Amino acid sequence: MSKTSAGSREFGRPRVSASATDKYATVPILACAFALIIFPILTFVTASDLARPQFAESRAEPRIFWPAMAMISVLLLARNWFRISKLAWPPPVICLLAYLAFAGASVLWAFRPEISFIRFVQQAMIITSIVLPTMLAARTVDMTRGLFLCFGSSVILNLPFVFAGSVTIVQYGSIGDVNIGYQGYFLGKNYLGECATVAFLLALHEVRHPGARRVSGIIAATIAILLVFLSDSKTALGLALISPVLAVVTLTVRKITRISPAIILLSIPVCYVVVSNVSNFNVYRISYMLYGDSTFTGRSIIWDFAQHEIDRSPLVGWGYQSFWLIGPDAPSIVDAPGWVKMMPNAHNGYYDTMLEMGYIGLALLLVFIIATLHAIGRVADRDPARALLLLSLVLYVITYNFLESLWMRGFEFLWVLFIIVAVEIGRFWQPYPLRRAPYGSRSPQRNGPGHLPGTQPPRLRSRLS
Repeated sequence: MSKTSAGSREFGRPRVSASATDKYATVPILACAFALIIFPILTFVTASDLARPQFAESRAEPRIFWPAMAMISVLLLARNWFRISKLAWPPPVICLLAYLAFAGASVLWAFRPEISFIRFVQQAMIITSIVLPTMLAARTVDMTRGLFLCFGSSVILNLPFVFAGSVTIVQYGSIGDVNIGYQGYFLGKNYLGECATVAFLLALHEVRHPGARRVSGIIAATIAILLVFLSDSKTALGLALISPVLAVVTLTVRKITRISPAIILLSIPVCYVVVSNVSNFNVYRISYMLYGDSTFTGRSIIWDFAQHEIDRSPLVGWGYQSFWLIGPDAPSIVDAPGWVKMMPNAHNGYYDTMLEMGYIGLALLLVFIIATLHAIGRVADRDPARALLLLSLVLYVITYNFLESLWMRGFEFLWVLFIIVAVEIGRFWQPYPLRRAPYGSRSPQRNGPGHLPGTQPPRLRSRLS
């Protein structure tokens, strides 16, 4: 039986093996495991005060883990400089680094420069720990398999916490404490919903492969569906259903028209702007139709406040992560009305980007997203099944950021996931190198016109005779 399977293909070519990881790809997979499994479990089992988002970044674990991972990545880069210097850096990676560079520059005008600098350094170490090793990984490595192992393990590990009754409790005025859904080992039920839905998307891809991969995919998908319903995360469930459908439509249109996926998907918000301006149909109307609440659970109040603060520094913002959770004199405390003062972010990644880095930062973020979507076209040319998975994950994170703040937010596992996926997409940007001829063979050009490979050229035979 041939060693090459139907599902093991590299950029449209059959390959001998499709390994989940190698010594380089292990680093970004460990980064994902830390953000998704290790750190959430550590914060869950500690005191509640130390588990709050504003205290999470001051814990000892990330202060040890991320510098160690960044140092390992730099050492790998130093040992393989001859390889990395010959690489043509893909547009998604270049745009990501430009976005990161502007975040670092914003420290100069940040409201709290010292806090902004610390958070930027941590973010730089996270991106370094993912980008450099992923670019050095072998071309035969399938990063999506490593991601599936992380998220599949996470949904399994969440089961005992859910069975133990780990739930999210909130207070609703005179009603008192209300159970709004299971949270597993995460700090809230929405995190469990995010984890389960991503695991479901990755499991769907695994089911396409025969043998143990199909079995593990079915098991993970079953557990993920159970956890999504137990977490009562309606947004995560809806996006998990919409994202693959939209990905299929996009790739189908792209295959027929050869138009970039970025252009196809950009037409959606453009059409929305036109329709909302000429009618009363907008996102708030959609929210009312779906949930009976036109404020997206109070988010519209936060967004109104965020827009007011953006107008005070529209071009460059307040500095990277120098608006929320920076002390009692922060703008989010002094200027915010009522309960908005207690918010850790704007619950919208695009508003937070504008708050922190202004419209310039938002433009850099959008360029990074567009470059990632455009590069998926090359993935589709070489591996359509993987392109469908990667585009589904990208659309999931892009859409989720309209209701939660995930772009470059510390070590949020969906942000770590997006970086890994973007760099994995970028690796397809480079053409696949030509294979070497088998040992002992000769190419027709080398042996002469019309001469078969592997046989001796006429001049050589005459000398031997």
